[in-house]
Amino acid sequence: MKVTLITIAAGALAAAATLFAQATTKPISTAAGLGKQEPESNEEVNTRAYIELLRTDLRNSKSQIISEVLRLDAGQASRFWPIYKEFETEYATLGDQILALVKKYVEHYDSLTDAVAGQLGSEVLSIEQQRNALKKKYYDRMKEALGGITAARFLHVENQLERIVDLQIAAQLPAIRQP
Repeated sequence: MKVTLITIAAGALAAAATLFAQATTKPISTAAGLGKQEPESNEEVNTRAYIELLRTDLRNSKSQIISEVLRLDAGQASRFWPIYKEFETEYATLGDQILALVKKYVEHYDSLTDAVAGQLGSEVLSIEQQRNALKKKYYDRMKEALGGITAARFLHVENQLERIVDLQIAAQLPAIRQP
């Protein structure tokens, strides 16, 4: 089972990396109203790549991984998947917040002020708190519906997958420059 989980996770990472590579290999865009080709800025390429990364169909991969790890019987599955679907719906709103934060970071990268950096830092911490609160809410629901072991296994896998996506995004973002 470990080998299968690692294989699926590696496949999901490879797909995300491929999308990033494809997004960054499209260096030309049409300039508005001019009809000529101009190279996209690094910010435009990066923003497009991050959007693609955040919007990939990771949900299908996540469901497959979770299904493989949890190995639920029919009765457990009938209780688990509706709760998980609600979790994913709420979790997607946090993905929207992350996307907005990445866009804001890219927009301000070359002209970052202390005030904007402070706001970005506060937003990152707020999103982390919201993610943890959401996971706790659904951990408790799953624990009630399926027991502690299944709920803990869900939380374990969800945390691993979250870290993979976070690492993939972080690896593509440049560090904040010194003034």
